[in-house]
Order: sequence, then structure tokens, then C-alpha cells
Amino acid sequence: MRVLHSSDWHLGRSFHRESLLDAQTAFVDHLVRTVRDERVDVVVVAGDVYDRALPPVDAVALCDEALARLKELGVHTVLISGNHDSAVRLGFGSALMERVHLRTDPDRAGEPVLIDDVAFFGIPYLEPELVKDRWELAERSHTAAIRHAMDRVRAHPARRKVVLAHAFVTGGQASDSERDISVGGVSHVPLNAFDGIDYAALGHLHGRQTMSETVRYSGSPIAYSFSEAGHVKGSWLVDLPAEGAARAEFVPAPVPRPVGTLRGHIDDLLTDRRYADREGHWLQVTLTDPVRPREAMERLRRRFPHTLALSFEPDGPSDAPARPVRIDGRAEIDVALDFVRVVRGEPADEAEASVLAQAVEACRIEEAS
Repeated sequence: MRVLHSSDWHLGRSFHRESLLDAQTAFVDHLVRTVRDERVDVVVVAGDVYDRALPPVDAVALCDEALARLKELGVHTVLISGNHDSAVRLGFGSALMERVHLRTDPDRAGEPVLIDDVAFFGIPYLEPELVKDRWELAERSHTAAIRHAMDRVRAHPARRKVVLAHAFVTGGQASDSERDISVGGVSHVPLNAFDGIDYAALGHLHGRQTMSETVRYSGSPIAYSFSEAGHVKGSWLVDLPAEGAARAEFVPAPVPRPVGTLRGHIDDLLTDRRYADREGHWLQVTLTDPVRPREAMERLRRRFPHTLALSFEPDGPSDAPARPVRIDGRAEIDVALDFVRVVRGEPADEAEASVLAQAVEACRIEEAS
């Protein structure tokens, strides 16, 4: 049997207010092509199908399209809910779907989807606070919840077993775009919790990772933070032979627009030919000029039109004081001008001072009226 392991689609997510719908649509096209070309039997999606509990309409439409296209190819698709999903909303209509198997109810973690002679167990994101009492767990933790679910999986008589789970396995490398799941108990789960399974398809961490030969994260199909600039995104193509261990090969996904970071003085960034390959990237730029450049974002976007985030970290000491010496009793315009001087490292020019004076006066008039 051939399985394609994916996770963390986060449909409906934006990237610094930039829509990712086109990039996510391109990934769905790639996924469907891979399933067809590689003759995949089962697609597994290990949680965080959507980016939030109440996803936007276009995200729901894209998910519906993806599942319909996979069904047309004759493959089975098994999905679980992640910590970003609403288990109830994602699981709606699951009993009515053909070849699409949704596992969003923790109490069904021990009930497999049987496809040929392989049992697929879906363990949705388990919030310890919600399952501790009903499962009579000894402690409120992700480890206790996952171990309980896995005990039920191991008790099933099926010979070959694949588990989908949404969890943070100890030793995994996080990025800046995962939501913290430590609320409600210790977040990490030991790797040995998944012992005895032919393959564990994990979701939650956004970088592809091999925790063991049978336990892997596929990562997100698209970069959702600048910390993922070095990631190769895609899915695991897993072969489950009738006898012997599972074999996995990574299938890279298309990159509609790469993400990257730049750091340096603004004049160097705008003129150095070394940065020509970044002109089409989504960028996070850190300027190290000793004095904050004026109109920095506007200037950067002339060369790098997709600059999304800008910060300032001067590489030398600033002559400006850390804060105005005194605020109480001083005129508002003086405080405002001091703020400009502290933030930028040089005083406002005549035109800027005039605009500030007009704004202060307008506020004074509105307050008095």
C-alpha cells in the first residue's frame, strides 16, 4: 500500500496580511498530481486542516475541492483535527462521506479506518483538560492522553497499523508559526509513545522531521513564518509492504513565492547585486544603520516589492538618549519631537515638525470641544 502523509494545511491563513489562497491552491494541485502520478492509495492529513476554528468561506471551498478531487481519483483520505481546527465543525457530516474519513472525536481514537489489510487510527489533537476526567487519566498532560489513546490502538487485533496524531514529540524542532499547545498540561510527548506501529504520521510542527524510521512529521506545505526560510516543504510518500518495515521518500511541494530575510545598511541592500535573487521573495528586513533611515519601507519596496516586515537594530551606539529626560510639565509638541528623535536617532525636519504641531493642536481643540 502507498500512503501520502501531509499535515498542517492551515487553509485560510494569511502571511503578514498577504493572502496565501493562491499558494495553497497550487499545493492542492500538486497534491492531486502526486497522488495520480505516484499511484497513491491513501492520503492522510495529520491535523490543522484549517487555520482557525471558524475558517473563511474560500478556505472551506478549497478544502471541499481538494477532497472531491481526491475522491474522483478513487483514493481514500483520512483526516484528523488539529489544535487550530474546530473538531465539531471539521467532523460535520463525516458519517455521510464516501472515501473521506474524518476522525475528530477523541473517543473514536481506537476505532480504525480499515483499508484493505491496513488499519488507520486517527488521534485528533487531545486537549488534556477535556479528556482527563472522561478517560480517568492519572495526570493532566499530553503524554497521558496520547499514551491512553495509543494503548487502545495497540489493543486492536489488526496486523498492520498506521496512526495519525497531532502532537509535539520530544526532540522535535519548532518554528515561529505553531501555536503553543502547552496550556492544559505539559506539551511534549515522548517518542516511545508510538512504539509498535508500522507508521506514525504526525502533524503540528511545521518543518519536515524524521523522529525515527517509523515516526515522521511532514511539516506544513507552505512556509508560514520567516523562521521557515530554510525549510523544504512537501509530503512523505510512504510504502507499506506486506512484510517488512515502511519506506518513506519526501516529495517536495512547489514554492510559489519563497520567504527570506535580509540584514544590513539600507544603501547596501538597495545596491548590492548579491541580493538580486531575493527581489521576488517575501522578505523580513532588519536595518542596521546607526540612524533610522527615512521612508525605509517605501525605498526597500522599490527593489524588493514583497517586503512584509521591517525592524531596526543599529550596529553602533546611538547619540540619542534612551528616553526623554522629562515629560511631566513639558509642552506636548516637545514630547512628540523628542519621541521622533529617540526613535529615529535624529531630530524631525522642519516639515515633520510642522505636521506634528498641527496634529497636537488638532488634538487640543478636539479635547476642549
